[in-house]
This record gives sequence, C-alpha cells and structure tokens, in this order.
Amino acid sequence: MRTALALQHALRLPTSQRMGKPSLYQRLRSNAQVRFGLFLLGLLLIVAAPILGPLPGPGFIILFPAGLMLSLQNSPWAKRVYARFQRRHPRYAAWTDRIMRRASAARRRAREALEKASNGD
Repeated sequence: MRTALALQHALRLPTSQRMGKPSLYQRLRSNAQVRFGLFLLGLLLIVAAPILGPLPGPGFIILFPAGLMLSLQNSPWAKRVYARFQRRHPRYAAWTDRIMRRASAARRRAREALEKASNGD
C-alpha cells in the first residue's frame, strides 16, 4: 500500500505541467463570433434589467450585473467605456464592482484601506 502511494507521488507531473483542460466557456470564448454573441446577450440583459425591475422579485439585481459581466468579459470597447465611467463616477462604479464581485475592486478596496491605515498612524 505504501509503495503504491510513493509510486503515484513519484509519477506526478510538476505543477506547471498539470494544467487542466480549459472549460467549455473558455473554449467557446476563443471564437470571435461566440464572443460577439455573448457581448450582445450581455447588452440585452442590461437593457432588460430596468424593464423587469418593477416586477416582483430580484430581476434587476440579477440581470444587470450578469449583463455587465458578459459585456465586460467579451468586449474591449465595453472595458474602455467602463473604465471611463469608473474614473468619472467612482461612487457608482464602486457599487457596481461590489455587485459584480470583481477581484480588481476587492484589491482596490484593500489597498485603499491599507493606505488609510498607514496615513492615520
């Protein structure tokens, strides 16, 4: 039993070579037409969010961030527009970043908290 485990451990590839197969979503996104379709789906969700907002249920809170994420992931143009929006309206951009749970926003908040703590000392 012990030798079998040692043999399995010895046959393992280094971490850099053990990369898994890309997910279906990543493979589909490598196609330009699929990326464009996902971008359009994102825009459709963004447009549908305020229309469905007055209906009972959390429609706007789910549809708007999902559409924004699809748009930002699949369009360089949307990323530039969003970056400009973030610079002009940091308060609203922080709100959308929190809703979308963006990793960059979490890093920015942690960095700002660290700067505030170091300036307060």
